[in-house]
Amino acid sequence: MMEFTEYVKINTVFKRDRRGKIDETEFATPELKFLADNTWLWTEKVNGTNTRISYDGSPEFRGNEHAYVFGRSNGAQLPPELLRRLVELAKAMPLETVFGTGPDVAVTLHGEGYGHNIHGGHVYRSDVDFVLFDVQVGGWWLSRENVEDVATKLNLDVVPLVGRGTLLEAVEKVRDGFTSDRWENVVAEGLVMRPETELFSRAGERIVAKIKHKDFR
Repeated sequence: MMEFTEYVKINTVFKRDRRGKIDETEFATPELKFLADNTWLWTEKVNGTNTRISYDGSPEFRGNEHAYVFGRSNGAQLPPELLRRLVELAKAMPLETVFGTGPDVAVTLHGEGYGHNIHGGHVYRSDVDFVLFDVQVGGWWLSRENVEDVATKLNLDVVPLVGRGTLLEAVEKVRDGFTSDRWENVVAEGLVMRPETELFSRAGERIVAKIKHKDFR
């Protein structure tokens, strides 16, 4: 059975002061400072709760049970309405067709559970749902192009790709606030940025950053 890996903790672009306010004079990590002027992919940050649907291709998955469903941590409790929706989605996905079966299969779909009663998610929709933002296959993180391909094959929604540019350009876009490309009349919570070419720190951690509109209020 596969190991169910929790999603990486995403640093805000800047460090915070004692009051919890961002300090725009100091990047959160040396890697972010070094890479700040490179090209980053910007995806919309959805205000919800981190969730995972994991599939390992083992015999017990074939039949009625298709995947394990988790929050960000293995012990996190999900709202009952969201849990039901995730199980419904998992059972409907053609996981065996897309990823195959066997002992070497290890797939985790990382996404956001969002909507009614989830962190003010009524602005998105009156019910709850799951939107995909990352896919991990074995030890590999898929490119944005391949994440979109998986979403299409599994009939899943995927977070919008907002643009490309430097870290500070992303910061300015979020500072000013922008309307979501996906959810009508919703001011986006912020952006998640990753280098156009996937990179890792010396500690083996993924280099990803985020910035929220509320950081500037």
